[in-house]
Amino acid sequence: MKGHTVKQLIFDGIMGAYLLLVSWFMLFSSSPEAFLNLNQNTQLFVLFFLVSAGLAYFINKKGYKTAGELIFEPAHKKAQQLEAVSKLKTIWFWELGLFLFFTFFVAFEVTHFSFTELLDKDGFDGAIRLFNGLSHPNMDLLPKAVVNIVITIFMAFLSTALAIPIAFVLSFMSAKNIMNSPAAFAVYMLLRTAFNIMRSIEALIWAIIFSVWVGIGPFAGMLALMIHSVASLAKQYSEIIETVSDGPIEGILSTGASRLQMIWYAIVPQVVLPFISFTIYRWDINIRMATIIGLVGGGGIGTMLIQYQGQAMWNEVGTIILVIAFVVWFMDTASAYLREALK
Repeated sequence: MKGHTVKQLIFDGIMGAYLLLVSWFMLFSSSPEAFLNLNQNTQLFVLFFLVSAGLAYFINKKGYKTAGELIFEPAHKKAQQLEAVSKLKTIWFWELGLFLFFTFFVAFEVTHFSFTELLDKDGFDGAIRLFNGLSHPNMDLLPKAVVNIVITIFMAFLSTALAIPIAFVLSFMSAKNIMNSPAAFAVYMLLRTAFNIMRSIEALIWAIIFSVWVGIGPFAGMLALMIHSVASLAKQYSEIIETVSDGPIEGILSTGASRLQMIWYAIVPQVVLPFISFTIYRWDINIRMATIIGLVGGGGIGTMLIQYQGQAMWNEVGTIILVIAFVVWFMDTASAYLREALK
């Protein structure tokens, strides 16, 4: 019988604990929101995790295929396929089905989803009035909006351009197939942790931090986008590096080349086109994000938008949204053509 790996056990344990925890509160709690009570649920989750992991191990030994085995089954076992698993012994389908069912149930409850409120006449009439204002833009504001969107575009460009060389260098230091010695692996783990922390802090929060640091304006917005872009690009670049073919690397090293020469002649030629594609995509993302960080003092058209929105000047807001929509559409179309040309 197929044995569980640690990853399979952890995955099945977490999924089973989640399903049991939701079921527990569906049966014994009047409010599914109690599911979010961390202090109350920690002990229950640990207990359910241990029970689920043990149950998954026992079920797997009996020949049933769990979701953990489906996802984390070693490649050689998938390739061998020594024994077919009958539909009656396929547990993962029911696991995933229950997971989706319970997740939708909890999501509807904790977000207070209500068709009654969505279709409420008074609220709907208010939304209609707002959209009427947005659909009749004040074109007298157009020149000022164009100036601010130009600032936004250059803010996104500079943040992306400054992030590229930093992310390029750091990506090789955060690729597992290159950093394979004990000391190098420590650097790899440190950088990966730093990137995860940097990416977990949204650009809006970085914009607030830099607004306090350097003052409100486009400089703060550019720095916020640059920090977020460095972390995102370095992660994407490093994952591409980890998928390169080992043949050219071994060939270059067999000639007595240094590690730097190996990277430049064996790895870079394999990753340069995906790097360019991801960079263009990141530039596209930064254009859209640059319009949002202005809401918290990052400069550009976002600052202008929040000013008019705060005064409920919906015709002016409509003009700004029209300019933003056009620029985002244009940049998205242009970047799509560029990515297609680079394939």
